[in-house]
Amino acid sequence: MIRRCVFICWLLFGSFLLHSSPTAAQSPKDVSSYGGLPYRLEELVNLPAVSGYENQLADKIRAKLKRLQPTTDNLGDVIVTIGSGAPHRLLVTPMDEPGFVVSDITPDGYLRVQRLPQGGLPPIFNEMYSAQPVRIETAAGKWIDGVVAGLSVHLQPGRTDPPKTSDIENIYVDIGAGSEAEARKAGVDVLDPIVINRRLMNLAGEKMAGTSIGDRFGAGALVDLLGRVDPAKIKGTLTVAFVVQQRTGARGLQRILTQNQADELIYVGRLLPGGPIPEMETLHRAPHREPGGGVLVGVQQTDGSLPAFATELKQLADTNKIPFASDYSANILPKSYLPMPQLPAKWAHLAIATSWTDTPAETIDSSDLRNLANLLDIYMEGSPSGSSGDAKDGGQKSFAKNVRLPDTEILRELVEAYGVSYHEVAVRESVARLLPAWAKPETDDAGNLILPLGTAAASAKTPRILVVAHMDEIGFTVKSISKDGRLEVEWRGGGDLSFFAGHPALLHTARGDLDAIVELPNGWDTANFKWPTDAGQPGSTNPVRVDVGARTPEEVAKLGINLGDTITIPKAYRPLLGTRANGRSFDDRVGDTALISAVWALGAPLKDRDVTFVWSTGEEEGLVGAAKVAKRLADEGHEPDFVFAVDTFVSADSPIESKRFADAEIGKGFVIRAVDNSNIVPTPLVEHIIKLARTNQIPIQYGVTGGGNDGSAFVRYGSVDIALGWPLRYSHSPAEVIDTRDVDSLARIITVIARSW
Repeated sequence: MIRRCVFICWLLFGSFLLHSSPTAAQSPKDVSSYGGLPYRLEELVNLPAVSGYENQLADKIRAKLKRLQPTTDNLGDVIVTIGSGAPHRLLVTPMDEPGFVVSDITPDGYLRVQRLPQGGLPPIFNEMYSAQPVRIETAAGKWIDGVVAGLSVHLQPGRTDPPKTSDIENIYVDIGAGSEAEARKAGVDVLDPIVINRRLMNLAGEKMAGTSIGDRFGAGALVDLLGRVDPAKIKGTLTVAFVVQQRTGARGLQRILTQNQADELIYVGRLLPGGPIPEMETLHRAPHREPGGGVLVGVQQTDGSLPAFATELKQLADTNKIPFASDYSANILPKSYLPMPQLPAKWAHLAIATSWTDTPAETIDSSDLRNLANLLDIYMEGSPSGSSGDAKDGGQKSFAKNVRLPDTEILRELVEAYGVSYHEVAVRESVARLLPAWAKPETDDAGNLILPLGTAAASAKTPRILVVAHMDEIGFTVKSISKDGRLEVEWRGGGDLSFFAGHPALLHTARGDLDAIVELPNGWDTANFKWPTDAGQPGSTNPVRVDVGARTPEEVAKLGINLGDTITIPKAYRPLLGTRANGRSFDDRVGDTALISAVWALGAPLKDRDVTFVWSTGEEEGLVGAAKVAKRLADEGHEPDFVFAVDTFVSADSPIESKRFADAEIGKGFVIRAVDNSNIVPTPLVEHIIKLARTNQIPIQYGVTGGGNDGSAFVRYGSVDIALGWPLRYSHSPAEVIDTRDVDSLARIITVIARSW
């Protein structure tokens, strides 16, 4: 469904670009030819290209420009030359983006990293990778999934000096390997590039946001224009170069300038921050214009004057009614211990504004991109022949009722369903659909899904057993709409804002899902920035703001957004190496999966047993659904004797966590949550579970962890809470990692308990 919505959004966005706009000095051109530009940009953004590792993107660009016979130099620059003679005009745009490379592989299979480039990025850049899904390119050109280790929020209370995620010394990449040998067997080696997982977002049809969109808008515009250019209409020689390693010394640009003695140069790429302002060391020169203002020309002058060539381009823009303004930008050739090649006498730096620069939420305005393409088209004097990108739709999987699926497929569907606390309908429907036909669950007035599994008579002397796992996940809800169209939101459940702010998001409305970004707090781009600890909490003066592309409350209303709508991050189930996997909301979709798997294993209602399974609501908001079930059963005189709460065992199985407690390893079996913040399991019952597991050859662990569990809501009514779980790395973050063998062991012990406790 999500992929289908994205496809529709791009179609609508393509139609947005069909509106008439003058694009030539002589007469307006038909700008319908720009309908494919967003799709071309999406293709280029989706192909990572860390500095020095741009080969796959270069191959894509070369393939798209095949009819113009592009060449590639031994540095990796892709070059197209059209025409001959004078004047010789040169258009240059960069291909690369910032990222990391593998610098070491630890004995236990984690990847250490070095950043490219090492400097010149916002102080927050490293933190934007913390607890996020990433991809690693092997020497064979294969991309494999991984995550960056993040601190689990449940394990931090009481810790006085947790590692700083801004420090590269604390960046570890988890690909699911258990050893260095296993990582190398998968093809990973030192020097492999690492990039954050990406998704290009469409905000209200007006703006586009995503990782490195500011590094690719120039390539997108030039690929689109070259795809339509008529070489016969080019006067003189036109050279278009897509250059490498701009972020790490402008090496590709240096090569092109040295080997091409051009009369004119237009560099098309993001505007660049500069150094400190003299006598004001705490302030730095930087671009300041917001998206939506048209084409920008980068200047270093402080008096607002334009160089001669920039003035010519402004006149060209003004004649064709293209918005054009200047903004600060540092030199496109950085300082070096070697002398830099000379720029042509006539040169200019064209760009469009970006916001949230160099973060996964980096944003541009679609009208700016269209205006840039128009101006470049006029400059090239090409004649559009019309083109469009072929977008591809992806359908949502549908599963037949009453067919048992592997646990990993059950888990995949549940993980990819969205269900913030109090909004668990989609998850509940998935759970009900995935149960066998003989199972007849009911939904109570709190939204809990309840499945009686026993046929014991009321007078039977058998223990009343209840097994519960929660359906909800953490996220946000819309609490107000600002005058500028931003949404102010509050947390549902606990989370670390740094894992979500500055990243793509999804807003779930009655009409469907909308792309959005979670904005970073004020001061995010300063060296002394600190994350507010109360942001988004009730009564806080630090609201969390979400941008959906609207700029007035009326525009928000037109998008169908209402107070109370929920916001999450985009999710996917991603297999890692071996039996390990990544996915947001494993807490508690693994527990939900284990209960479903156990129902299938039981095969039918249990004779002479009193067993009930519950998939509960609102656990992240304070055990809301479980508390209502507990009270109702107590009021009816049917409180359970034993409650088995199935939830995450937040694990310290991570190189950046203290091993003082929660030291259960993923892949070693389910875990008895013997002690957590809400309950202590009596020692004889811990020993009984251990005996049951070993008798049935089920891998088991036990220990102390943080957080609470649904079973504690039943204790006041006389029940005994026996919390079970599975080890989870990086809880409540986009980087959550499990071992699917633990899902199996959890389902098996639940089955044994239902039959024989």
